[in-house]
Amino acid sequence: MIDLHTHSIFSDGELIPAELVRRAFALGYKAIAITDHMDQSNIDFIIPRIVKVVDALKNYVPLEIIPGAEITHVPPLLIPDVVKEARKLGARIVVVHGETIVEPVMEGTNRAAIESGADILAHPGLISDDDLLFAKEKGITLEITARKGHSLSNGYVAKKALEIGVPLTVNTDAHAPSDLITKDFAARILLSAGIADNRINAVFQHSAKLVEKALRR
Repeated sequence: MIDLHTHSIFSDGELIPAELVRRAFALGYKAIAITDHMDQSNIDFIIPRIVKVVDALKNYVPLEIIPGAEITHVPPLLIPDVVKEARKLGARIVVVHGETIVEPVMEGTNRAAIESGADILAHPGLISDDDLLFAKEKGITLEITARKGHSLSNGYVAKKALEIGVPLTVNTDAHAPSDLITKDFAARILLSAGIADNRINAVFQHSAKLVEKALRR
């Protein structure tokens, strides 16, 4: 399992990073990104601490740990600057909290995330065809999520992404230990979203490529 969207106590998660990583390993994870919620108020506090714990753990746990960020509810016009700051501070995976149908995310967030060059647009809701085409052009990955509520639009996202050719990843958006999943369950989530058996492995392979890209940064 590769999971590029998780949360620790540095935002609204329940676990300190070391326990999050340990529990992920126990479930068979090969890689995990810690991507706590942030905006201008806490970005300079969270990312350096995630980087610190990743540096401390990386030689002692047999999975890849990636410091990251989830830019959350930031006004669209400000998203590019926050993405740049996250990368400057050491985030190797930048996720933007997309226009999920279960939260009042500001319209234009999906577009701003794509334009800013974020790595993953999380739970993008009823993303428009124009934004899907833009995501394809920019090489932005869309998320199929295991998270309750956000997952309501998984079928729509999968169908449109496959039609247009936008890459997909599957993540948990984990906030609690029970949110972590096995690779087999991730495959079932993809299948439930309407992704055929013969295309599921391509999603996992793309997630692995995102890990390789992050580790080269």
